[in-house]
Amino acid sequence: MAGTADTFDLGRFSGQCAHTGNVIAAGDVFIAALVEGADETGKPMLRRADFSHGAWESGARPERLMCFWRSTAPQAGERRTMLVDDETLLEMVQRDEADADPRRRAFRWILALVLLRRKLLRLEGITQEHGAETWSFLRRGAVEGEAPLHIVNPKIRDEEVSELSEQLGAILRADV
Repeated sequence: MAGTADTFDLGRFSGQCAHTGNVIAAGDVFIAALVEGADETGKPMLRRADFSHGAWESGARPERLMCFWRSTAPQAGERRTMLVDDETLLEMVQRDEADADPRRRAFRWILALVLLRRKLLRLEGITQEHGAETWSFLRRGAVEGEAPLHIVNPKIRDEEVSELSEQLGAILRADV
C-alpha cells in the first residue's frame, strides 16, 4: 500500500455507468465500487467506478474490485453529507476477512480503525501468533457470544495510519 494519503482520492459520483456508459439518473439506485489501479506514474491507488443497478445485477464487475456499496443518485444540486452509511462501513470491514492481498488487508485495517474511532467497533483484545499481531473487534451492541472480527495489523507506520484514517474519514463524509 502506498504511504501517502492521495491513495484514497476517490472522486465524486460520475452520473454514468462504468459498464454500459448509460446515464445514471437522479433517484436511480446504483453501485459505487472502489477499484485498485495505478496513476499515470504507476503509483498504486484506488479509484471509484459507478455502475447502474441493472448492470451490477447482471454480473458486471470491475477487475481488481476492492469493495462496493449501494447508493441512490443525487438530485441536481443535492449535497450529501455521508458517502456510505454506518451499516455499509461495517459490512465492508466484515467482508474479505480471509483475503491475503496486503493492500486489501491494509485497507480493511484502516477502515476498522476509523470504525473504532467512530465507536462502531470496540476492541476486545490483541493477540500475537506466529509473528502476527491480530486485533479482535466486536460491533457496537454485539450480543453475548457474537463472534469478533479478527484483523491482522499490517504494520503500517503510525503516521501513515493516522494520515490515511483521517483522509478515509473525510472521504466517507464527502459529497457523492
